[in-house]
Amino acid sequence: MTPPVVAGSSDTTGASKVLGLRDFHPFEAFGARFLYMVPSAGIFRMDDCGSAILDALEGGPRTEDDLVAELNDRFDIDRILETVEELTEIRAVGGPDAPKDEAPNDLPPADFPLNTMVLNVTNKCNLACTYCYEYGEDKIVDTQYGSQPKFMSEDTAEESVEFLLRQSGSQPKAHLTFFGGETLLNFPVLQKTVAYARRRAAEESKTISFSLTTNATLLKPEIIQWLADNDVGVTVSIDGPKPVQDGLRVFHNGRGTYDVVLPKIKELIATHRSRPIGARVTLTQKHLNVLEIYRHLTDELGFREVGLAPVTTQEHRDYAITPDSKDSMLEQFEELAAEWLEHALRDEHHGFTNVTDTIEEIHKGVSKAYGCGAGLGLLGVATDGDVSLCHRFAGSPEHTIGSVADGVDREKQEKFLVDHHIAEKTDCHTCWARPICSGGCYHEAHVQYGDSSHANLHYCTWVRSWTHTCLEIYGALAEKNPKFLERFDA
Repeated sequence: MTPPVVAGSSDTTGASKVLGLRDFHPFEAFGARFLYMVPSAGIFRMDDCGSAILDALEGGPRTEDDLVAELNDRFDIDRILETVEELTEIRAVGGPDAPKDEAPNDLPPADFPLNTMVLNVTNKCNLACTYCYEYGEDKIVDTQYGSQPKFMSEDTAEESVEFLLRQSGSQPKAHLTFFGGETLLNFPVLQKTVAYARRRAAEESKTISFSLTTNATLLKPEIIQWLADNDVGVTVSIDGPKPVQDGLRVFHNGRGTYDVVLPKIKELIATHRSRPIGARVTLTQKHLNVLEIYRHLTDELGFREVGLAPVTTQEHRDYAITPDSKDSMLEQFEELAAEWLEHALRDEHHGFTNVTDTIEEIHKGVSKAYGCGAGLGLLGVATDGDVSLCHRFAGSPEHTIGSVADGVDREKQEKFLVDHHIAEKTDCHTCWARPICSGGCYHEAHVQYGDSSHANLHYCTWVRSWTHTCLEIYGALAEKNPKFLERFDA
């Protein structure tokens, strides 16, 4: 394949090339210097000569002859020229008038396979969490008076399995996750769906893996045993120690849930050993002691994995995280990230999945055209079988792109893919973190701006800071324990 021509990289008159810095983000780890390339998401370690060339270009474009003249007392001329060529090839340097690299504005093929289907088996919940995106003040779906049934029927669930098998194309594996409402309110359908999906997948020479999210209030010994026997991954929505949990995660009568879920969670963790049990935490302005929450869930309750996410809500809510509190939250995230690195350098597990997930994306060179796989490799199914962008939009007519009975409306899907492509988010075009972020969560954007295609500008600074931290961690592992990174190759 012929490499792309870099504007300014050659001059047929014989004049010295003029070079300038292009689009990358520098970071360091253990004294080593790295470049994170934008938008390709490649990572390159700089040697002394490469670093010297980049430093020389910090003041502005220079000719190749100028670079040689400035650096030939430190490096051999051939080495300087070879390094310039290498930096040009990776597009770290190039002609100062060269157009900015952007993600190709190409849409995925119409038959792009479905990897993950989120089945909203119920839109009812036995809790009344104030901040819940589905039941709180920011809800976009009327789950109380809306037309969708409260529970998904067995027939709709089976149709959904058939939809997943068809839409997964030639892929041998697919994933089905159960969601709600409170998922376990429809446990009988969940049981029958797993059995049906496993049988049908085998008939199609495929395999389907399963997971669910639950608030843990309805866990019973027989349910826990079934989850373990059927290798169903479990994520528990829980916000921390008793004062935190009981502050917002309450029953409809206002009673806190901590004392109810504590023994159930401990039994779940003790019994279900085939898959790591994870906790999913919603952080709010009312409870932002990230370190206390993480330590309680891992050290005291025994969760193997913990992921923390700021609440999705409008800024005027009393539980919305303020700008100053976002800074405090970031500092605590960074402290946990430093712990994660210490463990990784010793080849030990650390359960802070916010780091794990980002490091995996960095290692795999992920450069996103979209904020996530919603509407493409991931779809959500409402209780009536309507197919939406993801589980958070399930039941919203505005975000419905088909049904499990009739399939995906390709015109609606294509419009979504065009409108939500990174190329359409002009605010993102100058941001070095766009390969990882690509504008962020569509549901967050819908709540904040009333438009799911809008970039989440209120979190830009936070995302850049967090991504830089994770890049430093990646560089540190590349220097001191590169073998650890091999676990992300799968």
